[in-house]
Amino acid sequence: MFDTLSDKLQATFDKLNRRGVLREADVNGALREVRLALLEADVNYKVVKSLTARIKERAIGTEVLKNLNPTQQIIKIVNEELINTLGEPGKLDLSRQAPHVIMLVGLQGSGKTTTAAKLALYLRQKNQRPLLVGADIYRPAAIKQLEILGQQLNIPVHSEGDKVPPPEICSHAVKRARQSAYSTVILDTAGRLHIDEALMNELVAIKEQVHPVEVLLIVDAMTGQDAVRVAQEFNKKVGLTGLILTKIDGDARGGAAISVREVTGVPIKFLGTGESLDALDPFYPDRLASRILGMGDVLTLIERAEQSIDRDKAAAMEHKLRTASFTLEDFQQQLQEVKKMGPLSQLLELIPGMGQLTKQVSPEMTNQQFKAVEAIINSMTKEERRNPSVIHGQRKKRIAQGSGHTVQEVNALLSEFRQMQRLMKQFAKGKSPTNLLSMFR
Repeated sequence: MFDTLSDKLQATFDKLNRRGVLREADVNGALREVRLALLEADVNYKVVKSLTARIKERAIGTEVLKNLNPTQQIIKIVNEELINTLGEPGKLDLSRQAPHVIMLVGLQGSGKTTTAAKLALYLRQKNQRPLLVGADIYRPAAIKQLEILGQQLNIPVHSEGDKVPPPEICSHAVKRARQSAYSTVILDTAGRLHIDEALMNELVAIKEQVHPVEVLLIVDAMTGQDAVRVAQEFNKKVGLTGLILTKIDGDARGGAAISVREVTGVPIKFLGTGESLDALDPFYPDRLASRILGMGDVLTLIERAEQSIDRDKAAAMEHKLRTASFTLEDFQQQLQEVKKMGPLSQLLELIPGMGQLTKQVSPEMTNQQFKAVEAIINSMTKEERRNPSVIHGQRKKRIAQGSGHTVQEVNALLSEFRQMQRLMKQFAKGKSPTNLLSMFR
């Protein structure tokens, strides 16, 4: 989502790097580039003005111009001021007596229903007992959609059809939660294509009926500057406690994420990072600022790995790597574990210095490559997967025909696997990776 903005900021910093010793005119020129990059990314102009003013005040001081590495110091200042603009990490208020009622609001099409299911899954992973509530009686199939999502996650859904007024549905759901010891109640309320009095009055009535601890606005990050106006209107009429930005993985320019918190004063609590039901990340301003500046986000990558990868399997795999007994079966298993963590292009964005590779790796391309590798390995016998050295001539032809690929592609996979095995043996002997470069020449 932040690719364009990251590229422009990186280009600006690269120009500064080539300067060596910085003058005040160099800093002013760089800040003009930063300002233009933010405006082109659809950041609210008031936010741009405030942010660049704070950066300039610090950047033309002695802490930069007299520093041995002034460019790094400017990047540090930009990073810190971005974090200030994005606000504090957003946390849900679950300190009161259960059940905790969480009310989701937003325009139609912003992703409320899917986000309700994602939030329920997130809370269950935090040892909560969530109850989903279908309170959108106007959009065709909205309640059915929530019920299907609830079945997929094995999370109960309270619904009463489309004839009961939403405030009553929500009130009944809270009573059910008290009786059945559900700790959190997530209300999927109705949205409209635009803000109107009927929508707001209904939301106010629900709020007065069930007294939610959280009123979270679901904001489609693809809407750009309009997201700021929508957030202001909902905050004024309903009173928001937080924001969830959806479609962060899309091709929007990213301005909404930077603007919406500073303009409204409402904290961002979660980011929707994909279509899968586990693609909801808690919001950390420092991590998002690092991604905007192209510096990656290692902590989020580690958290995804911990959630997706089985610890026992990981320990067994580590032993195989150390003893150089890594097979094609293990290789296939590792591919499946990586796929659980999300699209490869997203994972590369989280690794410092690897952001540029995302332009070369499309999700479609990596999916096709993963499928091709899996098809080839699946066409092998158990003996061939465990001992690839037996694969010669006729076996390669059979594997190629069975997988729908060419003998050349089978050879390429086997060649890459042999290189990986040699690499593992070198590591097992304790040799430095720098000594392995000759292997790839």
